[in-house]
Amino acid sequence: MQEHENVCNEGMFSQIYNEHSESVYRFIYFKCGDEAQASDLVQDAFIKLWQNCKKVMPSKAKSFLYTVTRNAFYNEVAHQKVVLKHAKLQPTKVENQSPEFLLEEKQYHKKVQQVIESLTEAQRTAFLLNRIEGKKYAEIAEMLDISVKAVEKRMSQALAVIRKEIGDI
Repeated sequence: MQEHENVCNEGMFSQIYNEHSESVYRFIYFKCGDEAQASDLVQDAFIKLWQNCKKVMPSKAKSFLYTVTRNAFYNEVAHQKVVLKHAKLQPTKVENQSPEFLLEEKQYHKKVQQVIESLTEAQRTAFLLNRIEGKKYAEIAEMLDISVKAVEKRMSQALAVIRKEIGDI
């Protein structure tokens, strides 16, 4: 890619889409955990990239996409906090099937989910990208635009919390 090109060129935009759409999708999917929401956020990010194509150099497109997607997710989280607050006020449904094993399995998964949710956003993102996606610390650092040392710190903090909490099961 040449620096003087802009993202408004359809071929350049397609190339950026082909190179980054999947990694941006996985990045935001690990934050939100919802395939449809992740797809929508990625699609919206590429729409914003196209709308701002004259302002974004091809070398900055990846960073632009990650930033726009992450910010859109944070905006949705703010909205979802209100939705979840009201959902907690409603009674939960009880399943008629309750074998002991299924109950224990459900409790374990709930505990694991709670521990992952209890991590800070930074810790959770680094942990999921490393352990689920298999990304190396250097790749995570590039994706999040932070240093490798910062990724190492986030991972060690996340693992410490997980060991402490899961050890109690």
